[in-house]
Amino acid sequence: MTTGTRRWLKRGALALLVLVALAAAALFAGEQLARHKMQRKVDIAVKPVAYREDAAAVERGRYLFASRGCVDCHGAQGNGRTFLDDGKGMRIAGPNISPGPGSAVAGYAPEDWVRAIRHGVARGGRPLMVMPSEDYNRLTDEDLASLVAYIRKLAPVQGGAAVLELPLPVRAFYGFGLMHDAAAKIDHALPPAQAVADGVNVAHGAYVANMCLGCHGARLAGGKIPGGPPEWPPAAKLTPGTDSAMPRYPDADAFARMFKTGNRPDGTPIKVMPFGSLGQMNDTDVRALFLYLKSLPPG
Repeated sequence: MTTGTRRWLKRGALALLVLVALAAAALFAGEQLARHKMQRKVDIAVKPVAYREDAAAVERGRYLFASRGCVDCHGAQGNGRTFLDDGKGMRIAGPNISPGPGSAVAGYAPEDWVRAIRHGVARGGRPLMVMPSEDYNRLTDEDLASLVAYIRKLAPVQGGAAVLELPLPVRAFYGFGLMHDAAAKIDHALPPAQAVADGVNVAHGAYVANMCLGCHGARLAGGKIPGGPPEWPPAAKLTPGTDSAMPRYPDADAFARMFKTGNRPDGTPIKVMPFGSLGQMNDTDVRALFLYLKSLPPG
């Protein structure tokens, strides 16, 4: 080996050590920023929504709990559920929200429910890291009250707290602002959505589509799912245009079959989508959603 070759090898090794040191420093800095962001206080003035206990509200809440993703994170009994464990250091579980021991919502007042569901913020002001409130921010007062009515009527079951175990690179991404929690995504100044009559129409479909925002994006243009493991495929583009998933579904019947089966029209399974909940959506919601998605301008 020549003197020149040895010199270049030493320089290369030194450069590699410098890069490793810089990467380690960046990860450390990102981790510190993440800790600070997770513990920040989000000060939001919320208007409480009065409790309801009538049978109609509880039944509507049962439907929302089953069909809007609540059961996927909190379990059918409301006592919490591990919904992501990739075996590589990422594990996320929703907390117990039943009235049983270990409930994360014990002692909640009406305004606390609004703050948590609509805004992704805990009673003390800390952001709720595993609460996808961007999907629930546009719930009407009536639907929010109905959902709370059902949860408060759940049988008491023992359960645990939320679990949020993220690999160091993911925490650093969050710390540097490359990923955001729900509380950072929401326009907290927006007033509650106004009620629209249930029906197979575009207006009702637009209301239903709010449940899609967390994965498919604010403009439903799809892309990488925020906070998802690297192996997760990107969320489908739902707006018309190049690469849209919607041309696969020529009519509402085909779209509804996908919700029930979890498969595309060609029989291939769709990954990641929460079909445990989506399969519980009623025909009116699914067909109205189809109409709305078909009405969107190309994006």
